[in-house]
Parts: sequence; C-alpha cells; structure tokens
Amino acid sequence: MRLKDRIALITGASSGIGRAIALRFAGEGAHIVINHFGQQAQAKNVCERIAAHGVRALNIEADVSQVAEVGRMVDAAVNHFGRIDICVNNAGVQREVPFLEVTEDDWELMTKVDLKGAFFVAQACARDMVKRRRGKIINISSVHQEIAKPRFAPYCAAKGGLGMLTKTLAMELAEYKINVNGIAPGAIATPMNEDVLEDPEAKASVCREIPWGRFGRPAEVAALAAWLASDEADYVTGATYFIDGGLTQQVVEYRSPHGG
Repeated sequence: MRLKDRIALITGASSGIGRAIALRFAGEGAHIVINHFGQQAQAKNVCERIAAHGVRALNIEADVSQVAEVGRMVDAAVNHFGRIDICVNNAGVQREVPFLEVTEDDWELMTKVDLKGAFFVAQACARDMVKRRRGKIINISSVHQEIAKPRFAPYCAAKGGLGMLTKTLAMELAEYKINVNGIAPGAIATPMNEDVLEDPEAKASVCREIPWGRFGRPAEVAALAAWLASDEADYVTGATYFIDGGLTQQVVEYRSPHGG
C-alpha cells in the first residue's frame, strides 16, 4: 500500500474522476476527505465504499469557489485527521457557450471553480504541509489547457491558467519538498461527458479523433494520480501528464487540393 495512513483531500470527489481517485487512494491505504457541493447522497456512497477498504473518510460539503468555505473545509480536515498529506484539486465545471454570447456569469462560474478554487485549495493545504516540509498537490486539468475547443473559451482559459499555476507552485514550494503536478485528461467516461456517451454517433465521432480509439476510464486517471501521490514520484514536480489516448500528440496532415 503506497499511501498507507496518508491523509488525502480530494475536491469534487462524489462522482467521476474524483470518485475514482478517492477509491483508488483508499485502496492504497489513505484516509480520505471527500469534498462535494450539493451531492450529499453520492458523497455518502463514496464514503461507504472507502470504509470498506478499512480506512476512514470525512465528508465535507463546500463550494471551492468561495475562499471562506475553502478555509472552513481545510480547517475541518486538519482538525479531524491532524494534517493533510495529499491535495487533489479535481472540482471543475464546464459550460458550452459561443464566445460572442459568453456572459459575466458564464466566465465567473468556470474561472472561479476551475482556477480560483484550485488556487485557494492548494494554498490552504500547502500552509499545513509546510509545517512538515512534505506534501503532494495534484491539479486535475484538461487537454484543453493545451488544445483549443471552440465554444468553451472560459473553460479553456481556466484550464490553461491551471497548467501554469501547477508549474509556478512547483517552483515556489520546492524548498518545502512539496510536489506539485498536474494531470490533463482527454475524453473520459464520466457524467460530464454523459450526453456524448449516450449518443452513439457523437461517441463514435469523438473516438475517431483519438488514436487509441476509445474513451478513457476514470480508474486510469486514478492510477496515475496514485503514483504521483506516492513516494515513487518524489523527484517529479512541475509536470503535467496528458492521459488522452494520444489526442494531443496528433499532427493534422494538410493535403493540397491540387496535389503536392
């Protein structure tokens, strides 16, 4: 068990990738702080699954876009478990809106959860980690920190910012031996992609764009997160790992209609 008796706080852990990470970490021996916002039933189910691994779980509802709630969440976690060893910034939202129609509310929603939330959760956890000069911060980003996606400008901007935040925090926290890394998933079979997964034509279209030819599984992202959270990755910091079936490595070949 690579994470035996470590304390991990995971935001957005009631479903999808966050849920998979929570269960994988529990299987590796970690005690888990489950964060969610308005998904009490799902979070309770995850806590029950975690307990089945013989480790402890703490269920905390908090809106990570609100700094005061972030502080309350982290304080509650530290008061309950005594410390935080691992922070996984997984909470995120996306909304499809053409650029010319984006409202301030659209912009605020995605940047406040996807970027501001990650910033202040990492900060609050790091303030505890520096006391022991050790810790792991993992930011769950997206392939769209690297590749553009029309009609998702605020989301792409937030994820691009998260990618640079990962690098910057890695440099600043290195003296405290706190590792900061990112994971950038591509098309993963989660509730966020439910509309595509339930449409055979749309799903097939997405799969054709992926060299590996399929959607990724949350458990595959969780496996990578478990390694980054372990001692095996102690010399890894400031990196973002793309787990996307090769999507971001493609080169679009241009073919002239006139040949050559």
